[in-house]
Amino acid sequence: MRILIWLLRAIVFVGLFGLAIKNSGPVELRLYFDTLWQAPLSLVVLGCFAAGALIGATAAFATLVRQRREIGRLHGQLKDQARRTADSPEAV
Repeated sequence: MRILIWLLRAIVFVGLFGLAIKNSGPVELRLYFDTLWQAPLSLVVLGCFAAGALIGATAAFATLVRQRREIGRLHGQLKDQARRTADSPEAV
């Protein structure tokens, strides 16, 4: 199974690499304030993908931090409740 996954990865890499080589022609990016950038199409696509991955990772990180903070708070409440239950006279 591991060999099959690596074979699939190699096929996808070769396919995308060939696509990037075939689409290496320059494109014009017209930005605000009459700014014009020229770059190969493959680099523009790669840059857009990297920017999207960075934005997605940042959003996921923010959610992860919020969830960890909530789990820590709930864990503390659970410990307090267990301690109060153990200290109560009805527990004996």
